[in-house]
Amino acid sequence: MNAVGIDVSKGKSMVAVMRPFGEVVFSPFEVSHTDKDLTDLAKKLKSLSGETRVVMEHTGYYHAPVAVALHEAGIYVSAVNAMLVHDYGNNSLRRAKTDKKDAVKLANYALDHWLSLPRYLPAGDTRLMLKTCYRQYEQFSKMRTMQKNNLISLLDVTFPDANKLFSSPPRADGSEKWVDFVAQYWHCECVCGMSEKAFTKSYEKWCHKHGYNFSEDKALDVYASACGHICIMPKCESTKLMIQQAVAQLQASSTALAALKKQMQDLASTLPEYPVVMQMYGVGPSLGPQLMAEIGDVRRFHSKSALVAFAGIDAPPYQSGQIDVRSRSISKRGSAKLRRTLFLVMSVFLQNSPFDEPIYQYMDKKRAEGKPYKVYMMASANKFLRRYYATVKAHLEGLDYI
Repeated sequence: MNAVGIDVSKGKSMVAVMRPFGEVVFSPFEVSHTDKDLTDLAKKLKSLSGETRVVMEHTGYYHAPVAVALHEAGIYVSAVNAMLVHDYGNNSLRRAKTDKKDAVKLANYALDHWLSLPRYLPAGDTRLMLKTCYRQYEQFSKMRTMQKNNLISLLDVTFPDANKLFSSPPRADGSEKWVDFVAQYWHCECVCGMSEKAFTKSYEKWCHKHGYNFSEDKALDVYASACGHICIMPKCESTKLMIQQAVAQLQASSTALAALKKQMQDLASTLPEYPVVMQMYGVGPSLGPQLMAEIGDVRRFHSKSALVAFAGIDAPPYQSGQIDVRSRSISKRGSAKLRRTLFLVMSVFLQNSPFDEPIYQYMDKKRAEGKPYKVYMMASANKFLRRYYATVKAHLEGLDYI
């Protein structure tokens, strides 16, 4: 019975091997995340007599090289949530923390939880790529929001309300009409500096060049809007440079987002649960791949409650003596990204009000009971997630059976 604790960090790890009753098999030693060192570590652990189990914290991607290498070598590996280990075994008033102490703590944790250690199973290439792609999508989405706000702020002093001139939805490539428009007409005087007739002709040429529908009435509305504003920034090369640079950055982010969204859709479509997930109400070509990316293979969760806890929307009980609190806030100890996606799915239910859908019926019932907005939204998300688990798991097990 050999318990191996590995304190993982970027590029290197600290390893400690313990046996019951505090027997030290190997004093803590350092291992680099290279093919040679990890192969030598696997051979060293396999040479030990008795069963060997390795425990490490699930720390982003840092633990992945070690976990995969040892798993492929046939060693039992368990990657546990860092919160489970954080307060374990702190039977001391001193708040000392070193990699060696952490490795020993993980080894002792493995000894105490030997029978309940979940086995690490590497995610498939498609699921890993989908999750990484979604992470990049989220980063570019935040950048795009900041860049759009920055451009609107600049337009407030050169062409106020230019972002409200058009209501056309974004194209498949991420481009938006108002952004393309201000790249050409970046200042009010670029419009009102011409006659109404001259601008209408210029606007018509611009529409044909960029593939937009031309409307003379719209051209007159834009002209009237431009002439009705007072601009603070002068029409000069410096102003033009700032606006066009902001436009270029926003267009680049929008193009990247559109490409990532398409790639997520392509990756998700190869997963076995794709047809079932996409048939669920509230899940579309954007939110569907996000759900599959964050949840992964539902079979890794032993129950619906485990998936709900993973999302952090469970309300753990609290009872002590005569105190028995029935109404509790959600734990928020799970995936914040999954909670965000679920909130967006629930927003689709709320906006469209599909009365024949059980999830919306439950949401409407909680709302009629006077529950606050966030309460009935998260309660509905809980119900949706349980339905997701049951439907997808039954589908996957049916495919395996066939």
